[in-house]
Amino acid sequence: MNRLTRLLTIGLIAATAALVPAHLAEARTADPVVPSELVVPDGNTVFRVGHAVGVQIYSCNATPGGPAWVPAGPRANVYGDRGKLIMTHYAGPSWRARDGSVVVGQKQAGVTVDPTAVDWLKLSATSTSAGSDGDLLVATTFIQRLATSGGVAPPVAQCTTGTTGSRVEVPYTADYYFWRSAHE
Repeated sequence: MNRLTRLLTIGLIAATAALVPAHLAEARTADPVVPSELVVPDGNTVFRVGHAVGVQIYSCNATPGGPAWVPAGPRANVYGDRGKLIMTHYAGPSWRARDGSVVVGQKQAGVTVDPTAVDWLKLSATSTSAGSDGDLLVATTFIQRLATSGGVAPPVAQCTTGTTGSRVEVPYTADYYFWRSAHE
């Protein structure tokens, strides 16, 4: 082996070794630190984290106790760590990945961490479906909404008999952690 070939081989091995740890780091996301009510049961592992930017939608409805803001659902884009759109989030609560797969969640627990932001949540997956281009979300068992900012309903005084039926969109951000069985 001549000197140039040896140097190229060593360079290729060094470059490959440098890339492997980065790939492995992306493959396993650390479990988030959360209040005890939001801990996901053992036997599950995080497989996707997304950063949502959107709105929480509220409707001013007539209720037995008088007019009140009622959640009508979110509308948000969810981005990966590199800023690429990976899914959308909408009423249900539901998430649709770019491959068309869908997961619908049901709230199990919520904690107010910041009174100026929507609650942190733990949701269980109640249904999933594959998309035309894949099944990213099909194995989802739990979803956590964490690190929230904004999204809180408007002041009660802004929902009156005169504004019943109106809708308000309140900007919010959040991080969503998607979990699946560790045995998948």
